[in-house]
Amino acid sequence: MGCNLGGTIITWTKLYLFLALHTKEKKETKKQQRCSNCYMILGILRHPFQAVAPSNLLIASSRCCSRNRLVVKMTATTNVKLGKSIESVIIKPPVHPTYDLKGVIKLALSEDAGDKGDVTCLATIPTEMEVEAYFLAKDDGIVAGIALAEMIFNEVDPTLKVEWFRKDGDNVVRGLKFGKVHGRAYSIVVAERVVLNFMQRMSGIATLTKAMADAAHPACILETRKTAPALRLVDKWAVLIGGGQNHRMGLFDMVMIKDNHISIAGGVSNALKSVDLYLKKNNLEMGVEVETRTFEEIHEVLNYASQNKTFLSRIMLDNMVVPQPDGDIDVSMLKQAVELINDKFETEASGNVTLETVHKIGQTGVTYISSGALTHSVKALDISLKIDTELALEVGRRTKRA
Repeated sequence: MGCNLGGTIITWTKLYLFLALHTKEKKETKKQQRCSNCYMILGILRHPFQAVAPSNLLIASSRCCSRNRLVVKMTATTNVKLGKSIESVIIKPPVHPTYDLKGVIKLALSEDAGDKGDVTCLATIPTEMEVEAYFLAKDDGIVAGIALAEMIFNEVDPTLKVEWFRKDGDNVVRGLKFGKVHGRAYSIVVAERVVLNFMQRMSGIATLTKAMADAAHPACILETRKTAPALRLVDKWAVLIGGGQNHRMGLFDMVMIKDNHISIAGGVSNALKSVDLYLKKNNLEMGVEVETRTFEEIHEVLNYASQNKTFLSRIMLDNMVVPQPDGDIDVSMLKQAVELINDKFETEASGNVTLETVHKIGQTGVTYISSGALTHSVKALDISLKIDTELALEVGRRTKRA
């Protein structure tokens, strides 16, 4: 269950063929206006995305380590048990007008490499040695970050071949091999930690989101802006993969009138009036949400809206979930507030939202439930990338992690 996100997906074949065909052109058109459609996919491309039939998949040539090498792009299907195959898909990351996802990947690799590179790999791994390494789940949960892992491997070494037995949003269980990468041992080990850092965090977020989204039904679960600095798009992408919906991306894409704005403006009505005037003057169209903490503030909002043409679209009901001494929660105030608003606006519950409380909150009739815990204090899902998987499983069993 959970929220319907519209099912926006694209195939691996289309994505990678698009990258292969446009690499040169992309470099020559850096000054052109960014295409929002491609920006949603990678955060760096500059051209409209065009669907390409899987039959048109090509083997491309590139230069690596001063020699011509064959680069085999990922096929449209991934083999799984019993000879079945599934078409690999990705859930597109949310839109952000300035976020450079490739730049974030490069920064993560750069902070790891420093000014000398991986000195251990340089000392111990022959340059041309090739190996196969497997992704191994060490926890049960929802896997996320597969699409991002592909981008990281491609950034480190485009000749690496990656195959997945699960896709973003699928369940994994402890001890499951859910993907593999083949190619230069040096490249795989260099990329390993950065890939896992992203995947473990994203999978942890997706796992908690899935659990909360299922429990919150029929309400939809949202995250907040309480994300890791510089990783907002990645964190919010993981929420989508887990079955949640995104709240505003930042300060620019939605007006949210919170308690401090209300205090400075001199009341809820004054704040709403100022927002309506600003949006009209600047010819802007975007969602407007106002935070309310009391029934009096709700009445003031409804009264203002009944007498004025307003851009208001959602009312936040903040801290109307009251914790009880026995660990339960009292949602009577929240339910009464929802009934008072009577579907005139969307409603959003905020405050005291946990995996234990979200189901009861979701039964009050509220439209959305927002939880900062989805991203600000989530537990990472334990994932490894192992060349010797048998030894890894033996150690895992010994430590009760596999």
